[in-house]
Amino acid sequence: MSPIGYVSSPRVDLTDDNWGSVEATITIDAPELSAESLKGLETFSHIEVIYHLHRVPPEEIERGARHPRGRSDWPLVGILAQRAKARPNLIGLTRCRVLQVEGRTLRVRGLDAINGTPVLDIKPYLAEFGPIGEVVQPAWSHEVMKDYFK
Repeated sequence: MSPIGYVSSPRVDLTDDNWGSVEATITIDAPELSAESLKGLETFSHIEVIYHLHRVPPEEIERGARHPRGRSDWPLVGILAQRAKARPNLIGLTRCRVLQVEGRTLRVRGLDAINGTPVLDIKPYLAEFGPIGEVVQPAWSHEVMKDYFK
């Protein structure tokens, strides 16, 4: 896979919380994609951004289980049962708000990717792709997320 663009963000640190008010831009710079590749995206309120977690050191990649955020008071859970950045393939996925589309640049809010992050793909968020039926998740996950998009 090759990046289709990159994130410009005021966030440069790998901190987990307070992403809700962060405004960032995604600039599409893949030569095979023109500005027309974004045509119509401005009619959606949200997009899903798939990106490469490029700053996670290889020695931190988890392939088994761990306590979320290193907190032993939370249960030991497999890396695929959490949304941690130290994932086997270093792929991130976030839904964020579209603020503006201009040329080959998107301005967004709530994208939890740091400055310089390579973007692999962008998809419009459709309500029909949301959860089907009741959403169930463990109590610890609500605690993990309480300040994430604050």
